[in-house]
Amino acid sequence: MTQVKMTVNGKAASGDVEGRTLLASFLRDNLKLTGTHIGCDTSQCGACVVHVNGEAVKACTMLAVEADGADVKTIESMANADGSLNTIQQAFQDHHGLQCGFCTPGMVMSASALLKDNPKPTVAEVRHYLDGNICRCTGYHNIVKAIMAASGQDVSALAAE
Repeated sequence: MTQVKMTVNGKAASGDVEGRTLLASFLRDNLKLTGTHIGCDTSQCGACVVHVNGEAVKACTMLAVEADGADVKTIESMANADGSLNTIQQAFQDHHGLQCGFCTPGMVMSASALLKDNPKPTVAEVRHYLDGNICRCTGYHNIVKAIMAASGQDVSALAAE
């Protein structure tokens, strides 16, 4: 067992893990932060996306020991300080960017990383960025629409797509 220490959602966190423990498993099992979903364990679905030191990563392909000393943010940190939905989460709700909700945490975390790096992406850029995230329910149209709306862009023309 190895002890890992990191900052998760602004709070110090630590725990003893086996060397093979995935970051996603550490977050879910040790820290009880179950918003990070495990959908495939092969880096295909993107449901486990978190931010590590400001970068979007798939927590199912990163070992917890690799995050030792890191600053980790999960979907649980995305709401506003008063508990209300942040801009991206609200856009997903307003534009029906979710159905079953399983992929939503990873989509929101990916969208957050995209908008940090590219505050006004095109539709093509959003679609390209989400290439590593799978949604089996929505067909992506409303997810793209939600991200475009969260970026402050007019989405009325997207209704015809």
